[in-house]
Amino acid sequence: MAIYQLKQKQFLPISVEEAWDFFSSPRNLKTITPDHLGFEILSELGEKVYAGQLIQYKVRPLLGIPLHWVTEITYVNEPSYFVDEQRFGPYAFWHHKHFFKAVEGGVEMEDIVDYKLPLGVLGSIAHALFVKRQVADIFKYRNAKLDELFGKAS
Repeated sequence: MAIYQLKQKQFLPISVEEAWDFFSSPRNLKTITPDHLGFEILSELGEKVYAGQLIQYKVRPLLGIPLHWVTEITYVNEPSYFVDEQRFGPYAFWHHKHFFKAVEGGVEMEDIVDYKLPLGVLGSIAHALFVKRQVADIFKYRNAKLDELFGKAS
């Protein structure tokens, strides 16, 4: 079955170091996740992500049904990028790369998410009906929240 991909870039008028400080703190993930997902971090967290870190969440992406999600931070190259991968959760496969690049006037952040749904043909149908839109909407919310927190460039 298909592996899907979401790619997006966002500019923020902050330094790479400020972007890294915000995104490398797992606690900030709740801040940039829509409330309707019922996102809760279950793990004890340190201040910054590190390779090998496991983070447990509870999320309610569909009809308020709670799902347990475990991701591992698999790569960290401060302040340029880090990668999180699902170990257990709602996807058959989830690989999320976060890139940070200094550009004139701020930072360009790029997310590349490769994911696969379980359930074969049913997963493909679910992707077409609502999952693709739901994943895109989560990142649209995130972009708007980051613009609100850090100021949208003019």
